[in-house]
This record gives sequence, C-alpha cells and structure tokens, in this order.
Amino acid sequence: MNRRTLLLAPLGVVVAGAAGVAVLLERDYVPSALPSMLIGKRPPRFRLPAQPPGPAFSSADLAAPPRPMLVNFFASWCIPCVQEAAMLRHLRQGGMKIWGIAYKDKPADAAAFLAENGNPYARLDSDLAGTVAINWGVYGVPETYLIDRSGIVRWRWAGALTREVVASRLNPLLRRYA
Repeated sequence: MNRRTLLLAPLGVVVAGAAGVAVLLERDYVPSALPSMLIGKRPPRFRLPAQPPGPAFSSADLAAPPRPMLVNFFASWCIPCVQEAAMLRHLRQGGMKIWGIAYKDKPADAAAFLAENGNPYARLDSDLAGTVAINWGVYGVPETYLIDRSGIVRWRWAGALTREVVASRLNPLLRRYA
C-alpha cells in the first residue's frame, strides 16, 4: 500500500460513518413504538420513598385499583415532561387517578417542578437511583403506563401525552377496561 492510501483511510471511515448517521436520521424515531415487556403483566415489585408533596406507594398498591389508573415517570430536567404537565392536570381534573414516579431527580428539584408546573399526582415516589424505572423497562421520561382494575399493565406510552394521544390511544383503552 502506498502512503496516500493510508492517509485517505481515516477519511473513508468518517464518510461511511456520516452516511450511516444520515440514514438513521432519515428514519422516523417514534419512542412510543418501542415494545414494552410489561403489557399483559403485573408491574414489577417495588417500594420507594415518598416524593414530597405526595404520599408514597408501592407495587402492592397497584394490585387492584378501583378503576383504571396511570403511573407516570417524570423528571424536573425533562423538557417533554413540562409539555405534558397540562395534559396530566386535565386528565386528573376529569377524574383520572395518576400516580407519579420522579426518575433520577433530586427530591427538591422534583418538588420545585411540581410547584411550578402543577401537581397532577395523587401519590408520588422518588426513584433517585433509577432502578425501579429499569425494572419497568422505562426508555426515558416521560413514560406512562395504564394499569387496569385487576392490576395488569394494559398500555405504555413513551413520550409526552398529548390531546391526540389521549383521544386516539388512551380513551379507547379506558372505555375498554373501565
């Protein structure tokens, strides 16, 4: 091999890498399309400390809720969580029971986030280490799970809940599992 070929090899690697990134960016990344291992199963066992200002809950409390409910993973540092906050408050005002888990967030920061953006949660946990989220299969925040009256996970949404998502995805499931 001559010297010129050896010098051009790194450039070839960079061009090939850039082409690969371009192909990936062309595809639509839809986090909600990622499968969940929990659909049709009970949530994994857990017990976490309370996240002020709410009382804590555990997996035992999800065993048989009186009606379908949501468990929402959120964080103060999460921009889509801010965008989702109004929809969660709207759902709670409509009678939806929502329990929250602050993911990898300092309790004081999560409490300030709730004070600023409104607190839609009836009960709150703090998953500072993120281990419970790992066991749930959380890809990132926000992420929301629908638990039916028998304590089974029926739906997962990765990303912010919007009017469209609630109308087209969540509401039909709420009618089905009511």
